[in-house]
Amino acid sequence: MFKKLLMLLMMSAFFMVGFAQEFRCGVNINYQKLQSTTQQYETGDIKIFETMKRAVEDFVNNRHWTNLEFEQNEKLDCSINIILSQRTSATDFGGQISIQLRRPVYNSNYTSGILNYMEGNNDFLFSFNESQPLEFDANTFYDNLSSTLAFYCYIMLGMYFDSFGPNGGEAFFEMARTIAQSASSTAYKGWKSSDSQKARYWFMENHTNSAYEALHSVYYYYYRLGLDMMTKDQPSARQNIIQSLKYLQQVHKKRSNLLSVTQFLDVNIAEIVSIFTPAPAEEQKEIYFIIKDISPINVSKFKDWKVN
Repeated sequence: MFKKLLMLLMMSAFFMVGFAQEFRCGVNINYQKLQSTTQQYETGDIKIFETMKRAVEDFVNNRHWTNLEFEQNEKLDCSINIILSQRTSATDFGGQISIQLRRPVYNSNYTSGILNYMEGNNDFLFSFNESQPLEFDANTFYDNLSSTLAFYCYIMLGMYFDSFGPNGGEAFFEMARTIAQSASSTAYKGWKSSDSQKARYWFMENHTNSAYEALHSVYYYYYRLGLDMMTKDQPSARQNIIQSLKYLQQVHKKRSNLLSVTQFLDVNIAEIVSIFTPAPAEEQKEIYFIIKDISPINVSKFKDWKVN
């Protein structure tokens, strides 16, 4: 699988042509919060949530996002959870969207997280009409649901392919940029830098701004040269993971509290602790002081290490 993916990374990235689909994505539409609000729903209304679930699944899993051919076991393993907290009309909804992406580790049954992110409450407003299919074109804004889903699909593809080869996800992040630019002229939240520090805009900006170029090396060194090498050469793999955190530190020094830096640590800090708890003391010390510089709040995770 991994040799094949690495070969695919060397191919040019074109979009929307007829090869096997890329995602194996589970979708959940949680409408329980609507029960405790003024936006009550009747029993018959449950059908629209089931239709919404199928529409999102079909949009993500059955659309062609790249020109690369994926076997079934090579598809990106991800989850999308939409938590509805308001319904202002029969077709207008609001709430949160969360995205999770997981990556298999070479020569093992272990799966490591790459992305686990939830937007702010009611930051995700959209319309959904059961009788209308979700349409998408990167250069045209049709609706906020399809644009948001497509945006995160390209972000996931970018991060995933970055983890297999140097700057492997560049073309996908550029597609996310195009989507964000098309959507930024609308009134919907999340597409502009002024919306909030956690706006989805920043995922695109962090991965396309040349000032944060080292972020792409973070994924490559952590996953491909780190985790994928653990069963073959643990000392070298740990050194590459340390190097990935040094790249993360470089990005942090360019700008603190960067969204992508924060989310990388949120996803991987427990895994880092697990990998380096049996490691030599000098490696633990190096990890400790890098994390202390980037994210002091996470220093407590190393309470069992003797690094002082």
